[in-house]
Amino acid sequence: MRDQLLLVVAFAVLGFTIAGCRADAPSSGAGAGLARELQGLVDAAVRDHPNVPAVALAVVAPRLGLAWEGSAGVADPASGEPMTPGRPVLVASNTKTFVAAAILRLWEQGRLELDDPIADHLPAELVDMLRGDGYDPLAITLRHLLTHTSGLFDHTESPHYLERIIADPLHRWTRTEQVAAAMAWGDPLGAPGEVYCYSDTGYVLLGEVVERAAGKPLPAAVRELVGFERLGFRSTWWELLEPRPAGVPERAHQLDGDFDSFAIDPSIDLYGGGGLVATMGDLARFMRGLFTGQVFAKRATLDTMLTTIAGARPGPGAEGPKTTPGIYRMGVFVVEEQGLTLYRHTGYWGTVASYSPELDVALAAAVTQRDGKALLGELEKGVLNLARTAVAERSAAGDR
Repeated sequence: MRDQLLLVVAFAVLGFTIAGCRADAPSSGAGAGLARELQGLVDAAVRDHPNVPAVALAVVAPRLGLAWEGSAGVADPASGEPMTPGRPVLVASNTKTFVAAAILRLWEQGRLELDDPIADHLPAELVDMLRGDGYDPLAITLRHLLTHTSGLFDHTESPHYLERIIADPLHRWTRTEQVAAAMAWGDPLGAPGEVYCYSDTGYVLLGEVVERAAGKPLPAAVRELVGFERLGFRSTWWELLEPRPAGVPERAHQLDGDFDSFAIDPSIDLYGGGGLVATMGDLARFMRGLFTGQVFAKRATLDTMLTTIAGARPGPGAEGPKTTPGIYRMGVFVVEEQGLTLYRHTGYWGTVASYSPELDVALAAAVTQRDGKALLGELEKGVLNLARTAVAERSAAGDR
């Protein structure tokens, strides 16, 4: 999505009080101390950033005996209803990691090949659209879509998309309509494999691929292929496309400046590039499960997920993770932070999920104001610093 959704639906952000909540925190010992420090990070984030109504954080660290979720602030600034760890949010592009995992599961099961041309897995209508705008659906592969090296123009980066949303924020978009928009508003960025440029449109197409290969709607297919039940997800679902799970509260209000996510139809980001609603606890459990052998049947599948197409040049636009080759693999960024390898993805409305293999620590965090997205990096850094210190202390104690 573009950096600002300047919608014309006014929303007054009211004052709020801090409300800290915990779930699954150890009650004693070193784990309890770490849990208190994590809650302190969350409380400080809201206290020190009055423009951010709420923060939620979840950390899964088995080596430290920790599975913790916390929150602070208000889920609804208008009513003052407190944010809780069980309150889900739109995770937007964090959905891409789930979709990529589903494609790789289908590959693992022999139901498709990553180097299949996309023409083999899309309906004729979409194939004809692509050809009509100068793309070659026989040359673009599923691997290209997964790694953002297809050369596809991203419909969400066009100013026309923003204009359409402003004109009718509650318009119910279809997948076909979004692909058609990409064809109408932009041209190919390069030949397949030639350019790296992040493209929501590519993952919208992958959503269609999952449905056709699995023989069922996208939400049911991803739920089954990724293994939601096996991973213990209690509060994750596809907005609009399946019902909210029983007993799960309505998602929190997420803001872009003065404007509320509830003022926009979720179909603007629904069909594979985004669409999932989840708690931070579920999102953290997913990240650890994905990278510790709980999603794929074979280690080789994860190894494949962590590859990309070498040699692509930077895409157009400002320098950053969406245009810099080499850091995006298949549905996940791979970066080095503080001497640690991190597998990470972020979401438009203000979410981050990452996993450190060296520490065996997964975290997921949400801020409910996009203007406060810089907080996500601070929270991630704070969690990793606390975890690294705790792991080192345990190792030292074991050596004595």
